[in-house]
Amino acid sequence: MPFYHKLGSIPQKRHTQFKSPNGALYREEVMGTRGFSGIQSILYHIHAPTVVLKSESIAEEQLQILDQLNLEHHHIKTDGFKSSGDPITSREWLLANKQVKMGLATPDSKMNYFYRNASCDEVIFVHYGEGRLLTQFGNLDFKPGDYVVIPVGVTYQIEVKSGDVRFLVIESDGRIEIPKRYRNEYGQLLEHSPFCERDIRVPEELTPRDEKGEFEVRVRQAGRLNRLTLQYHPFDVVGWDGYLYPWIFNISDFEPITGRIHQPPPVHQTFYSDGFVICSFVPRLYDYHPLSIPVPYNHSNVNSDEVLYYVEGDFMSRKGIKSGSFTHHPAGLPHGPHPGTVEKSIGAKETKELAVMLDTFAPLYLTKRGAELCDHSYVTSWIGA
Repeated sequence: MPFYHKLGSIPQKRHTQFKSPNGALYREEVMGTRGFSGIQSILYHIHAPTVVLKSESIAEEQLQILDQLNLEHHHIKTDGFKSSGDPITSREWLLANKQVKMGLATPDSKMNYFYRNASCDEVIFVHYGEGRLLTQFGNLDFKPGDYVVIPVGVTYQIEVKSGDVRFLVIESDGRIEIPKRYRNEYGQLLEHSPFCERDIRVPEELTPRDEKGEFEVRVRQAGRLNRLTLQYHPFDVVGWDGYLYPWIFNISDFEPITGRIHQPPPVHQTFYSDGFVICSFVPRLYDYHPLSIPVPYNHSNVNSDEVLYYVEGDFMSRKGIKSGSFTHHPAGLPHGPHPGTVEKSIGAKETKELAVMLDTFAPLYLTKRGAELCDHSYVTSWIGA
């Protein structure tokens, strides 16, 4: 929910007659969240979006969660990770609970259909690669470091422009939004926010497709994947306005908040949802108190699981971590800097690390695939501290 936006042609008043040049009525669609009390947009189609030629169920989601493992810290090593398929079918979930899933995708084939997540918001972090997100709201180009935010119900395709692409994918059962403390009562981002509206990219190109035929839309809803065959192209929208639409924010536009002593993780917060937050760790100056210790202090995540996905740079508080590593520190176990990293950090002036953090307020569990990629010696890596 960044801000109000409109694109294309719309009538002066909502729910009124709006006709094409040939005199035919455009078909209005109100698309919103939380019934009619959440954010919404109103779209105007050339053809009724309700025309379905065929509907069939493809499959139930098969997600193997391992919820009986020992309580320990996890290091999921994915520097050589490869998955196969298109930008949707190549997704492999590594950590999950009832509210959120986190995984990777390295697509190697094209999407020849459209996709709609009718249950969840999605954030796709582009680790590397470039491409274009095509939606009924218009198109958005993406590049490395982009958080691509796709609200529930958006129909989309992903076109990959470079051959080597890696996505970090977060799927949320609740809405993914900008933290309330960054906004005033009107929704405007405040002066203390680490980013502002100028940093947010919204759809600026709308190319209505007036095409009749058979168009496959795969819809994920209530844990099932369904195939709908539409009679008209789903991107036949001539105009829309509102607050619900896909948007992009690049991690390099996050302005870090620093202080004389080490700042707690909430200063890195970028998004929030009902059951978790997403934070951005970016290159920044270290603390400037003369006796400061730059690396994080030992801490216990009370009622919170912490996952860090390491994008690039020198990860000053961890040993054996590479680009593409995940660390999962569950509630119930203290964690902190590895042996020797505290002393090494004293006197350092800055860090070049880049990472994405997911903190959940309910336990996260490894999936079967996540467990297969684990370095199970990680839990004992603090011996000698």
